[in-house]
Amino acid sequence: MDKVTVGIPRAIPYYDGGEFWKSFFQQCGINVLFSPPTTKEMVDRGSFLAPDEMCLSMKIYLGHLDYLEGKCDYLLVPRIDRFDDTNQTCTNFLSFYDLAKHYFKTPILNYNMDNQNDLLDAALEIGSSLSIPGIQILKAYEIALEKEKEKKKIRNQKQLELLKEKQKKVLIVSHAYNVHDAFIGSELLKLLKENNITILYSDYFLSEDTNPLASTLSKKLYWKYSKDSIGSIPLCENVDGIVFLSTFPCGLDSLVHELVIRKINKPYLNLVIDNLSSFTGLETRVESFVDLLEQS
Repeated sequence: MDKVTVGIPRAIPYYDGGEFWKSFFQQCGINVLFSPPTTKEMVDRGSFLAPDEMCLSMKIYLGHLDYLEGKCDYLLVPRIDRFDDTNQTCTNFLSFYDLAKHYFKTPILNYNMDNQNDLLDAALEIGSSLSIPGIQILKAYEIALEKEKEKKKIRNQKQLELLKEKQKKVLIVSHAYNVHDAFIGSELLKLLKENNITILYSDYFLSEDTNPLASTLSKKLYWKYSKDSIGSIPLCENVDGIVFLSTFPCGLDSLVHELVIRKINKPYLNLVIDNLSSFTGLETRVESFVDLLEQS
């Protein structure tokens, strides 16, 4: 009998949990199928399915779900509300499950994130629904969690080492699902590297370090991923410039990035990407930003 295959879209929640679930399912003897890096076809398909007011990141998420439709036995789809009272998420994250249920026929493995401890409950619930023994679920959970922690620790250490380099350095303040997405962030990263710029990523620092530091820039901010990203700025005082990257029309980023820009004293570039963005225009803006860094 063939193994069960769980499809995981390479979009929004993938960047904060995708590797955990990959390891978890593999430890349980379940196949995992990730959708490939974002293509223009995925963007167009997601834009067709999504309501007009949804940001590009959400449209891409739908495009990845659409790609997986019919290629797996289950789709892994969370419903994410908050991590605690002071770490809320975008309300669109609550709609993941409802959108997937509405548009796609593939059965859904759903889990709710409404508290920091819900990941264990999610693993137990999903494992049980796949008829995996409880002891195996707990072991798989512990192994997957440890692997994820170790990966984050190594990534954070590399960031701290990059901060010591004398080469021109830029911090990219962005949600992981934007800067590391093949459609949204890849061209920016390529242009910066072609100009010999060392890149630091806000999401590569440890959340437990950056999240509390966000209060130095905004004491009342309560969105977790916004706090995680802007909290990296105080850690990177010796970078030469900052790039703020978001997608249109993200309400959270449009507010938070504008707020932070008014409080920093470094060269910055504020980029907002949509599905109609011209990468020729992006090249011109990045080159101008690099020129500014060279003069500072």
